[in-house]
Amino acid sequence: MAERFEIVEKAVLKMLEDKKYATLRDILVTMNPSDVAGLFDGLEEKQIPLMYRLLPKELAAETFVEMEPEAQELLIRSFSDNELKEVLDELYVDDAADLVEEMPANVVKRILKHADPEMRHSINQILRYPENSAGSIMTTEYVSLRPGMTVGEAILRIRRQGVDKETIYTCYVLAKDRTLIGLVTVKDLLLAEDDEDKIEDLMLTNLICVTTQTDQEEVARMFSKYNFLALPVVDGEHRMVGIVTFDDAMDVMEEEATEDMEIMAAMTPSEKTYLKSTPFDLYKHRIPWLMLLMVSATFTGMIISSFEEALALLPALTAFIPMLMDTGGNCGSQSSVTVIRSLSLDELRFSDIFRVMWKEFRTAILCGATLAVVCFVKILLIDRLLMGNTSISLLVDGVVCLTLGVTVVIAKFVGCSLPLLAKRLGFDPAVMASPFITTIVDALSLLVYFMFAKTLLGL
Repeated sequence: MAERFEIVEKAVLKMLEDKKYATLRDILVTMNPSDVAGLFDGLEEKQIPLMYRLLPKELAAETFVEMEPEAQELLIRSFSDNELKEVLDELYVDDAADLVEEMPANVVKRILKHADPEMRHSINQILRYPENSAGSIMTTEYVSLRPGMTVGEAILRIRRQGVDKETIYTCYVLAKDRTLIGLVTVKDLLLAEDDEDKIEDLMLTNLICVTTQTDQEEVARMFSKYNFLALPVVDGEHRMVGIVTFDDAMDVMEEEATEDMEIMAAMTPSEKTYLKSTPFDLYKHRIPWLMLLMVSATFTGMIISSFEEALALLPALTAFIPMLMDTGGNCGSQSSVTVIRSLSLDELRFSDIFRVMWKEFRTAILCGATLAVVCFVKILLIDRLLMGNTSISLLVDGVVCLTLGVTVVIAKFVGCSLPLLAKRLGFDPAVMASPFITTIVDALSLLVYFMFAKTLLGL
């Protein structure tokens, strides 16, 4: 797919340069709006308005929604008032709200000026809700029905109003005060035995919905769990205010997954894509964590310094420090990633912490014992026999392997418990991922190593 798109992109650029606009238009109208939007990323600024004006009105609006904010801003500044109004008239309310949220103040002022009063009201309503809430990602464009309607009346209403709605497959049944009392699908209406059947006899009343204050991540989880196409959003009095559609939930899932990955890699989350980020942007998002981890690694250095005499008496101990630290860090990372993923999928709660620790303890015993045996044989055959390092006695081998087994157990405990504790305290569990846990486990593994060395080797 990537190679095919690259070929199309080169062909589009060539046609633009050769001014073959009619041929280019014929190609663009056959493409998906998302793919057309992707073509704009490879254009020069002066080419973007030119190619955009080749698109038919409906395709142009759908493409505009999928474009990067920088390209959207460039187009808005180049639009005439009529062109801007045409684009806004074709946008769904939630897409228009996203656009307003991402644009600078002077562009927002112009957008709101040319939006019709109803859309302007809906945009302002959505923007009032807290960021990352269900209210902030919903749309107010849905089909509503009355319980006393017949099937025939409902279908006629859908035909009249459905053109401007984001989805018509699921229709919501509201009381006179707009309280949500049920839902009915178009399939139910089309398969009804009689056009005179009442909506109240066909509707589903056991509803799953969210409030405007529900976190968007929770909304996305509900889509994944129940396989919804749309999810109703109600206010505190159970009055219908909008719906969240599947495409918006997918965007949230992608956004949350990206944010977790960045936090787990010890970076501050960024809203820009990698290619759109400048080196200074990347620096700002990476340097705070790097500084924190660098300072926290000071404890590891302090532990090594405090056991300098032991290392001087038996230098062979130094060679195994990297292996012990790396193994501990890897074991901790495995546990933390597993637990963080389970927390994000709502499979675990803080009340499960003892079950998690017991399971990780048994896993750690198995992993630790296996690694210790393999390490013992490796040191015996490779370090002593093949490399001829006679300073490594069987007792030293035993100390290293015993430390390795204990380190694995400690690392598994730390890796599984810290994300749960972070969740309990209201922090993002992803913060307690690989870099942070590795630093803690490094220090603990060294303490265990030197304590065993002093006790068993008499250093």
